[in-house]
Amino acid sequence: MNTAQSNGSRGDHDPALVSGDDSARFAFGANWLRYVESVDQGPILFAERSIRELLNVDTLSGRTFLDAGSGSGLFSLAARRLGADVTSFDFDENSVRATQQLKERYFPGDARWSIRQGSVLDQKFLEQLGTFDIVYSWGVLHHTGDMWRALGNVTGRVNTNGRLCVAIYNDQGRASVVWRAIKKMYNRLPERLRFIVLWPAFVRLWGPTLFRDLVRAHPTRTWGSYRAERGMSPLIDVKDWVGGYPFEVARPDELVDFFERRDFHVTHSILRSGIGCNEFALVRAEVSGDRP
Repeated sequence: MNTAQSNGSRGDHDPALVSGDDSARFAFGANWLRYVESVDQGPILFAERSIRELLNVDTLSGRTFLDAGSGSGLFSLAARRLGADVTSFDFDENSVRATQQLKERYFPGDARWSIRQGSVLDQKFLEQLGTFDIVYSWGVLHHTGDMWRALGNVTGRVNTNGRLCVAIYNDQGRASVVWRAIKKMYNRLPERLRFIVLWPAFVRLWGPTLFRDLVRAHPTRTWGSYRAERGMSPLIDVKDWVGGYPFEVARPDELVDFFERRDFHVTHSILRSGIGCNEFALVRAEVSGDRP
């Protein structure tokens, strides 16, 4: 059964639901399909621990969980293992397939985990899903090409007193402008020439860490622990970072103001001073209607 075709919207084929320069859009799903082949207990336990710490809970039993932009499906799997009723969706049909593969491996035939294909920019599709106790969209919405619209759409899927979990790239000013240009260039290059951008970026991002470990006589320590915990090669992770276009950013204060005007209050946050995502867990205290 082709889940991408049988379980929901084909929003990725509707031009009205694609924002940004689609000719340079990075296909995350191809990497996620390769990634799930090697997923084992290490990254699964890491994902479970991440969710528990983010929400300050031990279990999600009795909760509904929406994974908006499920990617590999790893965090959908973690939420299901923690007891939630899970709905996963992604824009990329290969991400949908990756999520389906994890479900078939760990929860075959489970009626409490549904997987669909659709766009977070498709309001009609989202309304069909309903509302949830927990809406989780981690490192996703800044790749839609219309980040603020996507953020507004996911807030509408959260129940009263429900939780919203998001991670959005930090605005580094000029550095973010430079990274955006690099990402766009990478995606516009022919596949055989993308190493011209990828390898300098890898040296920039991982070079200092590898050099430090080498000096300390443990040349593979960080590389090995990263791979064991996350289940992904750092090189593939760098490829996702360099290729991740569309690419938008926001300052923490902009995000907090945006959420507070929609009756969300921060319960947990990790803020970055440089590269990476600002992370937020928020609670919707009451539903009084979105204000402009």
